[in-house]
Amino acid sequence: MTDAFNFYIDGAWVAPDSLVAEDVTDPRTEQVVGRIAMGNHADVNRAVAAAKAAFPAFAATSVAERLDLLQAIIDAYQRRSGELAQAIHKEMGAPLSWAKNAHVPSGLRHLTEAAQVLKDFAFDRMLGSTLIAREPIGVCALITPWNWPLNQLTCKVAPALAVGCTLVLKPSERAPLSAMIFADILHEAGVPKGVFNLVNGDGPTVGAALASHPDVDMISFTGSTRAGIAVAKAAADTVKRVSQELGGKSANILLHDADLESAVRQGVLGCMRNTGQSCNAPTRMLVPRALQEKAVEIAVSVAQDLGYEDSKPATVIGPVANAAQFARVQQLIEQAIAEGSRVVIGGAGRPDGIDTGYFVRPTIFADVEPGMLIAREEVFGPVLAIMPYDTEDEAVAIANDSVYGLSGYVSSANVDRARAVARRLRTGMVHINGSKASASAPFGGYKQSGNGREWGIFGFDEYLETKAIFGY
Repeated sequence: MTDAFNFYIDGAWVAPDSLVAEDVTDPRTEQVVGRIAMGNHADVNRAVAAAKAAFPAFAATSVAERLDLLQAIIDAYQRRSGELAQAIHKEMGAPLSWAKNAHVPSGLRHLTEAAQVLKDFAFDRMLGSTLIAREPIGVCALITPWNWPLNQLTCKVAPALAVGCTLVLKPSERAPLSAMIFADILHEAGVPKGVFNLVNGDGPTVGAALASHPDVDMISFTGSTRAGIAVAKAAADTVKRVSQELGGKSANILLHDADLESAVRQGVLGCMRNTGQSCNAPTRMLVPRALQEKAVEIAVSVAQDLGYEDSKPATVIGPVANAAQFARVQQLIEQAIAEGSRVVIGGAGRPDGIDTGYFVRPTIFADVEPGMLIAREEVFGPVLAIMPYDTEDEAVAIANDSVYGLSGYVSSANVDRARAVARRLRTGMVHINGSKASASAPFGGYKQSGNGREWGIFGFDEYLETKAIFGY
């Protein structure tokens, strides 16, 4: 078991203001694998003060200096990639193969992408006789979730450091171990004192203190829409910038001419990967009514191949990440059954033969109607809703009938037709015919899926202010 009670503040690991311990539990075994300290307002004040003091010097560093720093971080990250994978395996239950092949590489991609963008980024440009200068916004508070710990951490830290901001990170108290290793990586890479700080804690205490702090210039939050609303309200009095990546209930539209076998297979696996704990997962599969039973047959065959044995990395899934999430997923499955959704595989309870760990049966519902809770609420578990439709217009209407607008998916043999449908979706991203996301493209959503964009050059914009110098 790992006791990690210190916080990283002003270039050193320091004791918390007061020791209030919190267990970190392995969701596969339900055993405690570590303990962390929970921070308070005094810890936040120390970290923010360090970041504020470090900002003028770090903001004045050259692009070349920051490129060297990013490369040193990348090198250290690669050296400790095995340690990072083990931490994610323990703290949020990802199968070790998935931690090694998806979680850790996702963080590396954001670091390398930030370095590539920085090489050619135009911080200054002329507009007539006016200089338009892009300058680091200042002290940034970063609040990250438990479902993709390194991905969400690096896609914030990398661009913020690249443009010259200083940072205070609050990782999820459910999955803090990989973030603490990452803090060590930054220290090893030579990040100057005060530029990066880490305080563990919960949202109502540390998160709220960061959001409302008068010396924090910007807050970037990834998590639930409910928590995002609380962050925005806490930040309002100090009129700081708030960037949010929140929930999703992404529709996956299979048009009449789609390759049904391939599209359904990709859709089921896309929903179930990371045990369904991805905000952009295709959790609503919209299929032509006449093809629903064939789609169900394919979907069930794919789900039947899923298992919990890591010797089969292509089809392995882990538990959901914590006890609270397990209870919530079970409640939503039971509610879907009560509302009349047809269970074609899975259902409530743990998988057969498993009585320890927060494992959820891969569950697929058919005959799901747009008004049902399972069609509207983000489950964040291995649960797919298959929804029949009669016309293309109806499919688009069902897809857009959501408070969320993070991602969308369209499959068709006619690419022009798929493109036309993609244009009609009110989402920040759309995947055509199983295409993958790119770390260079913007990640973010419409409506209650948040505001602002992350990844690549679009992530840089979140951490920059714009200054006009007239008569330059």
